[in-house]
Amino acid sequence: MDAEGPEALSDLCLTQVCCSLDALCSRRADGSMCLSWALLFPQEVVDQLLRKMGTKGILNDTTVGIFRNCEELRLRRASIRFCPVSAEAFRLALCPHRLQELDASWVSGGLTGADIVSGLASNLECRSSLQRLSLNGLHLDWESLMEDGGTHVGFSSLQGLRTLSLANTDLTDAVLEDVCSLPQLESLDISCTVVSKLTALLDCKSTLKSLIAHRLRQLDMSPTGLFFVFSQLHALRHLDFSDDHITSDDSDGRDGDETVRQLLEGIPQVLPTLVSLDISGRKRITEAAVRAFVEARAGLVFMGLLATGASSSDVLTSQKNLKVTGEANENQVCEALRRYRDRECFTREALIHLYNLITDIDTPRPDMLKLVLGGMQSHPTSLHVHLVATACVFNLTTRDLAEAMPISLLSSTVNQLLYAMKTFPNHQQVQKNCLLALCSDYILQDVPFDKYLAAMLVINWLSRHEDPILQRMAVAVISILVAKLSTEETAQLSEDVSIMKLLAIVQQKAMVGVVDSTLKFALSALWNLTDEMPTAARNFIECKGMELYEEVLESYYGEPSIEQKVLGLLNNIAEVEVLQDDLFEENLLEHILGLLQDSQVEVGVRYFAGGILAQLASRPEAWTLSAELLTAILKQLHASIMTWTQLEREMVSYRSFHPFYPLLQTGQPSGVQLWAVWAIHLVCSQNASHYSSMLEKEGVTELLKALAAHPDTHGDIKGLSDSILRMLEQHGGDTGPQNS
Repeated sequence: MDAEGPEALSDLCLTQVCCSLDALCSRRADGSMCLSWALLFPQEVVDQLLRKMGTKGILNDTTVGIFRNCEELRLRRASIRFCPVSAEAFRLALCPHRLQELDASWVSGGLTGADIVSGLASNLECRSSLQRLSLNGLHLDWESLMEDGGTHVGFSSLQGLRTLSLANTDLTDAVLEDVCSLPQLESLDISCTVVSKLTALLDCKSTLKSLIAHRLRQLDMSPTGLFFVFSQLHALRHLDFSDDHITSDDSDGRDGDETVRQLLEGIPQVLPTLVSLDISGRKRITEAAVRAFVEARAGLVFMGLLATGASSSDVLTSQKNLKVTGEANENQVCEALRRYRDRECFTREALIHLYNLITDIDTPRPDMLKLVLGGMQSHPTSLHVHLVATACVFNLTTRDLAEAMPISLLSSTVNQLLYAMKTFPNHQQVQKNCLLALCSDYILQDVPFDKYLAAMLVINWLSRHEDPILQRMAVAVISILVAKLSTEETAQLSEDVSIMKLLAIVQQKAMVGVVDSTLKFALSALWNLTDEMPTAARNFIECKGMELYEEVLESYYGEPSIEQKVLGLLNNIAEVEVLQDDLFEENLLEHILGLLQDSQVEVGVRYFAGGILAQLASRPEAWTLSAELLTAILKQLHASIMTWTQLEREMVSYRSFHPFYPLLQTGQPSGVQLWAVWAIHLVCSQNASHYSSMLEKEGVTELLKALAAHPDTHGDIKGLSDSILRMLEQHGGDTGPQNS
């Protein structure tokens, strides 16, 4: 059971609604959606539905139309974060609601901050009801705001606002003055903006409790002026005056650094209510100043000190209720990843320190993996973040650590690794990290993720790189993934490029006669790619695979691990009638017959040799070689099979038994019938519960009954057929449809 538990029923229901919107909605004249039939929804559910549509990536001008019905669908806490919504769609769908909160951060579709503020201000109820507004990452386009009926429209029109986030916007000093005139403003985020003066903050000094002012590169105030403004914010409880330490040089932010020094060394009467101070990334911070500040403020609950070099002081660990971001220990690093998820510079810094901490980790840490995943998801295009994060993922999931992780967490992590491979195709270290993490039996076998995408990405990588260590891992991953794909997915994957690259690896290894895992995995992948895939089998032949495999069979005589995989693929070709002509080569068939007859050869090798010969001998009308060879094959098939011992380990699995149909006909020679019946008996004895339903569904059970009842059927075949039917009868009540 996943440690995180099953998904909440409400989430499942909302997901189903999202998947069924087309069926549930009609269309207005402008193309927007409208629920065909709607009761009065519980208010919280409406907020959740909007958020779910956003996270599923289906919220846009068309689908947001369902929220125009503000009688039955009443929004209060709306989020359209990262969604493509235009100004017109926003005005029609969201502005009529009596909103309390709105997150429109990073919205695409041309929606500006001015559009949002003017739209909200047009609803008189919203002017007083809206308490929280996030416009991070938007173009404010403030110049476009016009006088509305003689009343100035701006942030000050939204008199109920208590929390406002304008990070990464084109916020100017003039707009900041408008913002600071809000009578109830308690929390303000102006990070990464172009404001040059903070004196406007004095207008809200009696209400402002939280100020986030990270990376203000255009700030043009003296340390004395800055210190004066901060010292007047008497209600302030949280101050974030951190800086991006990576992109700044020593001269950047010098005035800010001096202001921070003055704050740390100032008397406790400055900012008397402060309980949280973030100065991460600031330079010239001393441990002595940090110690003095912490000791003077008993109520301090948070201190941000990442990338300051001042997080090692023992006073930071002695305060029981104090949380710290820094690099001195695991707690500080994890706190940094938790708090700075949206800041690339700090995420990157914290990941580097985390990597150093977990190099030799031997206990499962799903909490750490979740933090690493969060950093990757927040910065999907950052090479620096993914370079370190993918290495962290490998360290956190290597050996048996992955098995102790929640499945859903592993699934999300693997999908993020695939995204990294797709986003950074030419960065060898990122690709290597991802391959290392993927190269886990547990992950490949038991964790749900897009296995087709994974196989495609790994094959594409393989076609461009020659590194032998990575090549071995890539081929290993492909060989396992291919066996997990559906028939349709395998068909898409089985193009010339995949087969040609794998054949090139086989040829490379065969030329020096090496027997290693890379060769074995490449042979397994080719075997699986051609399984019930006539197009792939034809591609294999056209890529000169037959000639290469004949050479491999001869040069690797006595190597069962190689012979079995080679013969397995030739079996796949033999099952396709139109391709059988390519197998009618006398030396090849005599070699295969020799393997069938040789009692010193492993049963696994003889089994696949027999399969090829049985398929070819089942169509005497198409036989093009000597009659003597056909007679010898039919004779040796029966005689050899009767000497085989039952195998305990699983040697082969079948997607279906369709290729067995012609072999099980009552008119076939006994050797042909015997091989097919022995094969079915083998897999059923190892996994009857799986194969019994397949045999019944595909009509093979009836063929076995006909064989057992026919007077001319050989006794050996009747005996095996009866044994199979008894096994099927025993498992008849326990067989549901399953995929191989």
